[in-house]
Amino acid sequence: MKSAQQRKALQSLETVGGHLDAVIGMVEDRTSCPDVVKQLTVAQAGIEATGRVVFRNHLETCVATSIRNGRTEEVLDELMETLKYGRRFLRPSPEPSAHRETDHRVRS
Repeated sequence: MKSAQQRKALQSLETVGGHLDAVIGMVEDRTSCPDVVKQLTVAQAGIEATGRVVFRNHLETCVATSIRNGRTEEVLDELMETLKYGRRFLRPSPEPSAHRETDHRVRS
């Protein structure tokens, strides 16, 4: 992975980790369900953004090199396999809803 993209991916993952820690705290504190879901959506968007960085890096490095070296069939098979799992990295992340319900608390 290119150094700049590696740094970007790691920073994004650290941010996601912070969001997940916040979600754990919110559930423990019985924060309203809409607020928990909103925070989960932010964490998911961060994971998807990281996936886009990794996928772009793959295209710019591994795929480009394989094509230059004449391994077109191999790289196409690999891309098809990658797309099976990474399709959501190719579309924009959904925006969290501004709609907020009142007092829906996490119940134990």
